[in-house]
Amino acid sequence: MERINLETQLREEKGKQLVKRLRYQGFIPAVVYKGGKDNLSLKLSEKDFLKVIGTKAGTNVIINLKIADSGDDKEKKASKSAKDKTVMIKEVQRDPVKGNILHIDFSEISLTETLKVKVRVDPKGEPVGVKEGGTLERIIWEVEVECLPTQIPEKLEVAVADLKIGDSVFVKNIVLPKGVKILQDPELIVMSVKPPFVEKVAEAVPAEGAPEEPELIRKKKEVEEEVEGEAPKEAKKETKEEPKKEAPAPKKEEKK
Repeated sequence: MERINLETQLREEKGKQLVKRLRYQGFIPAVVYKGGKDNLSLKLSEKDFLKVIGTKAGTNVIINLKIADSGDDKEKKASKSAKDKTVMIKEVQRDPVKGNILHIDFSEISLTETLKVKVRVDPKGEPVGVKEGGTLERIIWEVEVECLPTQIPEKLEVAVADLKIGDSVFVKNIVLPKGVKILQDPELIVMSVKPPFVEKVAEAVPAEGAPEEPELIRKKKEVEEEVEGEAPKEAKKETKEEPKKEAPAPKKEEKK
């Protein structure tokens, strides 16, 4: 686990207006908590914090805070040696619009006592099922572990190269470094390979307001259509068999 040194000062300024003035001067107000209780109020240079921490502000990083007195009296300042505290970042509050840091909460830790932290879980390799058209779905992105601060892993990798379509990897399948214990249910699914998405074609739906034709009525109509279709043939047959009428005999002329 990486350890970083960070210079800070004790903070006497409290209250909304004084803290706002601190930010205007380029400082970030901060608090160190120990055992859940407010322990120390600090201030640190925003420029130094971003330079030292950078993108690691959201990760598990051990920080050595070198705390100096912020008094203006040089003799008073020299009489007090810098105090070191070993901490981890608990929370970084940012302005929702501008994105600048408003406040930092630190948690004091002991390097000889175990603690509980969350560690990111990443896949290692490309699943066979993905090459066949499937999709790797990540169910759990991080797990809670318990270990000494010096044993906190930067991340946990899960081998997924052998996963076929329908296969899953569970919490119990994660290989852990020495001294690290996962606190979550071992049967929870971490990742799985889903089958390819198949778009279903919608079936034809009857027009709105038009009731579906019952089976009995449909069959009756078919029978009636068959009967009506055969009627002309029978009439034509009867016409052919009708006997021919004899021509009338010529009238005899009367004798005068």
